[in-house]
Amino acid sequence: MNSQRNNLLKAWIAAVLWLIVIAIESTAYLSAHNTSRILYPIFHYLFGMDWVRFEFWHFYIRKGGHVVGYAILSILLFRAWRATLPSAKAAGWTFRWSGIAVLSTAFVASLDEWHQSFIPSRTGRWQDVVLDTSAGIAAQILILLWWNNPGKNKRGIGNGPRGMRDRDLMADSSVPPPTAPKSV
Repeated sequence: MNSQRNNLLKAWIAAVLWLIVIAIESTAYLSAHNTSRILYPIFHYLFGMDWVRFEFWHFYIRKGGHVVGYAILSILLFRAWRATLPSAKAAGWTFRWSGIAVLSTAFVASLDEWHQSFIPSRTGRWQDVVLDTSAGIAAQILILLWWNNPGKNKRGIGNGPRGMRDRDLMADSSVPPPTAPKSV
């Protein structure tokens, strides 16, 4: 299998695995009632938190989980669409990849909430779709900012100290210049 096909497969496997995680989180097993049975004793033991105060924090922990989960999904979908629809013009970021990732994230969020509306212990809320889609948009903005950062190394990590390029190493006075091997 060639490198491009291998990268395509890896990108989609990561996205599909994350979709499975979201599907599992959408079940009755991770409803607010079930997660509070696990988290409340921990918060009560660690922080001496009473039930009323815990409910407040539990709400925000769960919504934070939405934001993190759907931001990760958006990033993984961006990566998958980038591998699927290569662009000769841009190697790092295009509006096409980003837009498809956001639309895909919104579609998954809608399906997730629709699914939850059929589970007695869950509620499907349009507000969660908006929250999840907003997390996807925020993730795409972060990707755009990351790719447009002029000081960032576009070749990747591991090219030298602090991820610097070879030509940058020569300009950095704290890094000694490479020496040629001595002949014996």
